[in-house]
Amino acid sequence: MTFRIRTATSRDLQPLYEMAKLTGGGFTNLPPDRKALTAKLARSADACLKSEGEISDELFVLVLENVETGEVRGTAQLFTRVGQNWPFYSYRLATLTQHSKELERTFRAEMLNLVTDLEGSSEVGGLFLHPAERAGGLGLLLARSRYLFIAMHRARFADRILAELRGIIDERGGSPFWDGVAGRFFGMSFQEADYFNAINGNQFIADLMPRHPVYIAMLPESARSAIGLPHPSGRAAMRMLEAEGFAHEGYVDIFDGGPTMTARTDRVASIAGARNAVLATGEPAEGGFGALVATGNLANFRCCFATAERRGEELLIDAEAAAELGAEPGATVWFVER
Repeated sequence: MTFRIRTATSRDLQPLYEMAKLTGGGFTNLPPDRKALTAKLARSADACLKSEGEISDELFVLVLENVETGEVRGTAQLFTRVGQNWPFYSYRLATLTQHSKELERTFRAEMLNLVTDLEGSSEVGGLFLHPAERAGGLGLLLARSRYLFIAMHRARFADRILAELRGIIDERGGSPFWDGVAGRFFGMSFQEADYFNAINGNQFIADLMPRHPVYIAMLPESARSAIGLPHPSGRAAMRMLEAEGFAHEGYVDIFDGGPTMTARTDRVASIAGARNAVLATGEPAEGGFGALVATGNLANFRCCFATAERRGEELLIDAEAAAELGAEPGATVWFVER
């Protein structure tokens, strides 16, 4: 396989823009806007120049590159600490139980509460794979490479991590959840609000969103049925997150009602299972194990699939993978079994 993950550069603007136009809406972290994407790449470059220190609001952008052609065919992002420049809002599902002695009945009302509980968490997001490449495990490579990046730069990330999954989008590109909840207060379509948020941030939510709980029973059925459900294209991503140890703990996106998955950073399987070793000379023996292997620091980060063999403190990987990583014997590499 001739694909690798690397840290994005300013030269990746055009392919990122072309992919952003393919997302179909509701993909806040990858807006089809050159100015916004340029700002993201600049933030990532600045984060790569910063030495490790106190956790702050940083962004790293990764891309999936075909090594043979140089084409960029996917992307993913890591946010080190959300909610620092503006509040990070979520809805959280809650239940209010009330009892009437006279009626001898107990009523349980499900509600949506506007919260900032997840403020200060790290976030993995912005994962998009070109439709022509959705085979061969490349989505898995994109997703799990982020966890190796975190393991290699652990001091830059918080102790809790989240992932927002895109919610249900109808055939018109609208959101039944938005139309039934927030859209009633903003006078904006879902596409308008989503685009505005992607470009300007969500302070306008703080300015206009009502603070009172929303009783789910009062919402239209179309909105109720969308709460906590991922977009059909995101179901595989949800399964991958669950396999890593993420769980849906009742948080949903304020725009489209999609599920927000959370985990303790050090308990994410690919982070907890990541190990470092010294790259050795030679080919792994027949029957070696499949692995994701990464090397480099920040701007020089590289990751790919490899066939590997562990020999004490050393790791042997196949020659193709070593070439994709640009790694020489003696280099420090990080790996996790595939």
